[in-house]
Amino acid sequence: MVRFHLSLNVSNLPQAVKFLEGVLGVSAAKQRVDYAKFELDSPPLVLSLEPRSPTTYGSLNHLGFRFPDSKALVEAQNRIESAGVSTQREEGVECCYARQTKFWVHDLDQRLWEFYTLDEDLEHRGGGQTLEEMIGDAAAATVANQDAPTIWEHRMYETFTPPSSPCDEVRLRGSFNVPVSNADIQSQLAQAFETLKPGGQVTVHILTSEEAVTGDLHLPGPAAHVKYVPLRTDVLAAIEAAGFVDLQLSTFRSGACFEHEGVPLRETQIIARRPVETSSATCDVVFKGPFLSVTDDEGNEWRRGESVTISRSRWKALQQMPVGDMFVVLPESATVSHCGV
Repeated sequence: MVRFHLSLNVSNLPQAVKFLEGVLGVSAAKQRVDYAKFELDSPPLVLSLEPRSPTTYGSLNHLGFRFPDSKALVEAQNRIESAGVSTQREEGVECCYARQTKFWVHDLDQRLWEFYTLDEDLEHRGGGQTLEEMIGDAAAATVANQDAPTIWEHRMYETFTPPSSPCDEVRLRGSFNVPVSNADIQSQLAQAFETLKPGGQVTVHILTSEEAVTGDLHLPGPAAHVKYVPLRTDVLAAIEAAGFVDLQLSTFRSGACFEHEGVPLRETQIIARRPVETSSATCDVVFKGPFLSVTDDEGNEWRRGESVTISRSRWKALQQMPVGDMFVVLPESATVSHCGV
């Protein structure tokens, strides 16, 4: 699909990512010390963040559209130029940790619009795009000293060698779409668990199926590298067995991406976290509904409208989840406020 693209300048990249993860309910699709990106399906949006001071550069970096292929991009460029708007085209340029084909236009107020296709992801930002070159040495030093989360990522067919130092997030991209046994999956998840700090997040992004997939896979495009598709329920069970809690299907749609011998294959992204140490401090939390009752992965059970005493560490974790708005904490002492406040 065509996605709207919005690029913002932010004063503190790690804090902006954390804020938007709470607001949007999804993890950043890409995060580096000098760049971050969110990918939303509803609405179809590519939201990127640049560590540039809004006070100096303004809040808006640029905006535009990402097209699914070069044909759609060329059609858009022809239409725009036919309307009398000049464009500047760039072929196969390395930008924002990706290789892109694009063209640019300026509107009447000199805002920059980018029209592009994403050709492939890269491990480097691109020529001439170091942070120092973009915003200067002093500002780059300030960004480097920000409290950026430590992220380790594994991709299919790479050697699975987690880092020795603890991470805030582990991302497994396609790791279980290569020929692996259930024991391999369990072992890799166990290593990911040990790599994470308490409260750290694991993100598993793969194709899954509803029933066992047999025979050789011959999928089109980049999916041609997929040679194994596990059952979704097996992956969820393995993540839970590794000790992770608060599992959530952050990406899972009714429509399948592919079909193999009548079996639908769906893009599936699962996020979960390593439990934190339970604090001795407690608080009273009320489940607001709409369900009659709910039970979390720690065994806490709420009935709608009833108060349950939980640890404050658990309450903090609940607040960071998309379901956080379904709960409210009661103050330790009586407070009075106007209705609606």
